Amino acid sequence: MPDLASAQSADPIFQEEQEHLLEVYAQLVAIRDELTYTLEVSHRQAAQDLRDMSEEVTRDFGGVDETMETLAAIETLNSVIDAYNQSHDFDVGRLARVTLLLAQPYFAKVRLRYGTNTEPEDVYIGAAGITSGDYDSLVVDWRSPIAETYYNQRMGPCSYTVDGREVHVEMLLRRQFDISKDKLNAYFDTTVAIQDSLLLSALKHNHSEKLKAITATIQREQNEVVRHADVPALLVRGIAGSGKTSVLLQRIAYLFYHERDTLDASQVFLFTPNAVFKSYIDMVLPSLGERNPQTFTWREFFQSLGQGKRALGEDSDLATFERLERGVDALELDVHDFGEIRVNGTLLLKPSQIKGAMEKFPRAPMGPRRCALAKEELHERLDRKLSAMAKKEEVQDELLSLDLDDQLRIFGEMIDPDPADQKSVVAYTRRYLKALYSSAHDQIEAAGWLDVDHVGKRILGKANLNAVEWLYLFLLLTGGNARDARFVMVDEVQDYTAAQLTLLSRYFSRAHFLLLGDEHQAIREGTADLDQVREIFSASHAGIEECRLLTSYRSSPEITALFSSLVEEDKGRVLSSVQREGVAPQIMECDADATAYLGELRLQVSAALAQADEARGRGENFLTAIITADKPRANWLRKQLGSSVQALRKGEGLPRTGVIILALGLAKGLEFDQVIIPDAQAAVYPDSELSRRRLYTAISRAMHYVTILSQGTMTPLLGKASDS
Repeated sequence: MPDLASAQSADPIFQEEQEHLLEVYAQLVAIRDELTYTLEVSHRQAAQDLRDMSEEVTRDFGGVDETMETLAAIETLNSVIDAYNQSHDFDVGRLARVTLLLAQPYFAKVRLRYGTNTEPEDVYIGAAGITSGDYDSLVVDWRSPIAETYYNQRMGPCSYTVDGREVHVEMLLRRQFDISKDKLNAYFDTTVAIQDSLLLSALKHNHSEKLKAITATIQREQNEVVRHADVPALLVRGIAGSGKTSVLLQRIAYLFYHERDTLDASQVFLFTPNAVFKSYIDMVLPSLGERNPQTFTWREFFQSLGQGKRALGEDSDLATFERLERGVDALELDVHDFGEIRVNGTLLLKPSQIKGAMEKFPRAPMGPRRCALAKEELHERLDRKLSAMAKKEEVQDELLSLDLDDQLRIFGEMIDPDPADQKSVVAYTRRYLKALYSSAHDQIEAAGWLDVDHVGKRILGKANLNAVEWLYLFLLLTGGNARDARFVMVDEVQDYTAAQLTLLSRYFSRAHFLLLGDEHQAIREGTADLDQVREIFSASHAGIEECRLLTSYRSSPEITALFSSLVEEDKGRVLSSVQREGVAPQIMECDADATAYLGELRLQVSAALAQADEARGRGENFLTAIITADKPRANWLRKQLGSSVQALRKGEGLPRTGVIILALGLAKGLEFDQVIIPDAQAAVYPDSELSRRRLYTAISRAMHYVTILSQGTMTPLLGKASDS
């Protein structure tokens, strides 16, 4: 049988594609070198120009005319700097795209015919788009409209949309490539999305490279989510290993690309299940040439609001929200519900004055409308306070003693009020005070004068509100929310309570939501099922659309069959895997005696370490995870197994190879070559729906191998699984 190299050399298509790749790669290298040179030269030239212009600017603030001339010269200098920055940013962005493509210039191509009598055109698709010096397209971005023809699963007549105009084409060829720099490793043509060994190889590569460049693995059902129309709320229900995380990150990149002129990364929020998962995905979007959105765990979200020291309130319920709502409706204000507004030690508004502002509008119901009216009143009262202060002689003396730098900083110009002109002095002093105490207006807008805890104590009868209660009450009273947020992504949505999701829907009331989850992976009691998720967002966002991901790209068929057997029969039948056949999971019931049990577990760990060593010898990685039901069990086993096993803690990234031990909560969203479940005894996983979901989650973290041990009687769930 001829070897692969011989077969490729005899394949004219392979040779043709390799030649094209070499041509494109050479052009990319040339573009990179030219941009690097241009940036170096322009940087030196700009620095010299700025030095020359700076020397020509004479800073003369001796009089009004001289000051105006100086400021005009500085403004001209600033405009030159702005023009340089725009050119520099354009070249830097282009260089970043080229650098990204040099690792893999493209991953697919389509051949399209635009008319019956026209020559077909080849379009190469990559992680970024780039044109040649003649403005011919070398590679198109996977998010561009024309690239949709690759993902839409159709051959023959199809179309794509550009600026609202539908372009009709005929798809003649869809080709996938496996490329490393300028080397073509393999290609194949397909009439549908890829579901064979090349895809699986790409997924394995993505695991070791933290999901990098996963655009080549999108399937039709995934593509429907990535390119879904922008709707107020979209729920994605996906089985374990179906690519929910890939879809989530691709969706973010897609939105950044299509709304690049209006969407900033600070307007996109991503909620992740834990800090380990956050570290796991932190380089994915940068590898696609995009910035990361604001990414939070539940704790980090409240830390960003200044409430991180509170209890997180993950067990809060909707009944508490109803009590807060009734309490606000019936609230009689107390002076202790308010704080003071003070800046730099100066008291500007007292609690009694703030209470008076709130009570000035008795017809407005207690809540956001009353608060908005009170803010307007407080701004007016503050302005009156500052106007009164501006008439005081000692404050006017402060103004007249300002040096030139302070004058320019506060007024943007040199001032020279005549002390005899009292009207002019007062006007300047008022401007001075507004600048000095500008943060007081910020305090008013942020409702920092409201003592939410005191109000909450009176309503709920508890001294310390948790973070969820505090924020929900703050929203009820002020209506304050994330006004600039445009998109919110919630991964593992099944692990949030109805109260948590209600809070998010209200705080991000103006944003559009993407919610991803698997009801079979809800590992905590009391969390919202997906029907409740639909109800919450249908109410808050006037409807919710839904997509499903039912194919596993992660686990072997044997592993998929095992965790699928833990799902109710009517749902389990739809789960499938595209992986090649693998090794059947090992299920071992050990003696309850700790010595015998630990002896078997140590044997399994030794075997896993040997597999990691073998993989390392091949230049590959092999990571085994021992996933325990809880943190205490993980800590105990870590001590028993010694230093050969690494304990994974919050905030730590995954190692590439070896054996780690972690609790189930930290394993959410992650995947491993092998999973060892060391505590599958009936006492830990009894015959209950929660245990079923927890075991499903643990098993489905594995790609190739699963070993399940029990210390004593094995969980009845696996007995039922083997019978099904």
